[in-house]
Amino acid sequence: MFAIALLAQSTSTSSGGGILGLLPLIAIFGAMYFLLLRPQRKRTKQAQELQKSIAEGDEVILNSGIYGFVSEVNDTFVWLDVADEVEIRVARSAIASKVSTPSADAQTDSKK
Repeated sequence: MFAIALLAQSTSTSSGGGILGLLPLIAIFGAMYFLLLRPQRKRTKQAQELQKSIAEGDEVILNSGIYGFVSEVNDTFVWLDVADEVEIRVARSAIASKVSTPSADAQTDSKK
């Protein structure tokens, strides 16, 4: 009899606001999205655009730090000239960035 009274009493007591209990979880998920997921998606998109824009003659840097000039572009890999008569084949995904070469005007200005 005592157990039935406790059971009836516990079911009649409400925790007060189910939505308010979920609000902190929603706020944490929102913060994680804006601090972690969104910037990672942006970096991934930029890396994919870079890999698609690689053309012959571009100077690139690999993730390992190797500099080279693109001599041939295939679907999944590129050929790089890294030294005189030295050519290596690397995956497109290994390219970290393009090297911006200074323009001819900037070079002549620096020599003056």
